[in-house]
Amino acid sequence: MGIRLLVPAFCLILAFPLLLHAKTLKRDGDLLLRSSIRRLKALNEIKASLGWRVVYAWVGDDPCGDGDLPPWSGVTCSTQGDYRVVTELEVYAVSIVGPFPTAVTNLLDLTRLDLHNNKLTGPIPPQIGRLKRLKILNLRWNKLQDVIPPEIGELKSLTHLYLSFNNFKGEIPKELANLPELRYLYLHENRLTGRIPPELGTLQKLQHLDVGNNHLVGTIRELIRIEGCFPALRNIYLNNNYFTGGIPSQLSNLSNLEILYLSYNKMSGIIPSELAHIHKLTYLYLDHNQFSGRIPDAFYKHPFLKEMYIEGNSFRPGVNPIGVHKVLELSDADFLV
Repeated sequence: MGIRLLVPAFCLILAFPLLLHAKTLKRDGDLLLRSSIRRLKALNEIKASLGWRVVYAWVGDDPCGDGDLPPWSGVTCSTQGDYRVVTELEVYAVSIVGPFPTAVTNLLDLTRLDLHNNKLTGPIPPQIGRLKRLKILNLRWNKLQDVIPPEIGELKSLTHLYLSFNNFKGEIPKELANLPELRYLYLHENRLTGRIPPELGTLQKLQHLDVGNNHLVGTIRELIRIEGCFPALRNIYLNNNYFTGGIPSQLSNLSNLEILYLSYNKMSGIIPSELAHIHKLTYLYLDHNQFSGRIPDAFYKHPFLKEMYIEGNSFRPGVNPIGVHKVLELSDADFLV
């Protein structure tokens, strides 16, 4: 997905209260229309998030378009009966500064909220749980802080959650296991601590789990202790944390696994031959741990294994890598719908 907004995006935040007025479904605006005090409070909150920037690029009062005027850039609307509602809001890479604009949570029909690559600070407000129709929440590459609010677990329609490259701390909330539609979970490059909740293994549709570059602890055995866990998981990134213990043979039950990224942890033990029975396994990163022994021959005969990186361990002499190591970085375009 390319960057669609430049300077005009600044006034989108300034116009949030208008999003809740002109020809939009009354439910969207109820919380702001009940009193002028609440409306002014929301307006001041949004202005504070942008400082005193004023841009005159958008035309008309209706962000969904009015007569011959097109919808505003970054705003997608849909029709419900005689009304139009805001369903997508994409304001990214425009250097928005300040706290997360809580007034956004009054747009109850949002299915996509993308504020990534800005300079948002402070916590995600618990009111985020009001956006029951949200499918995609992308807040990566900001300066958001505090804990990940458990209220995100109330977004039952969520399929994509991008919170990486922020300053979140504390534990990963187990409430994320309450998201039955979740497919992609990005939490890497934060300051998260504690263990990954094994309850995440009950997510039947989760395909991509990235918690790399945090301060997480625990073992893989603890993570996969629930029978039948992670049935759809294809990629798991645990790299650059403090995981210990070995690789349990039960990990081979994750039959859809393609990428297993364990680099830069404190893991030890031998590599179980059962891991080579994962038919779709394509990338295996074991480097910079404390593994020992030998690599089973089955890995070298694996039909799809392109890379197996083993540097920085205590393997026996003669153990060789497979392929050429490269950092695996997947872009939003690979996953966003």
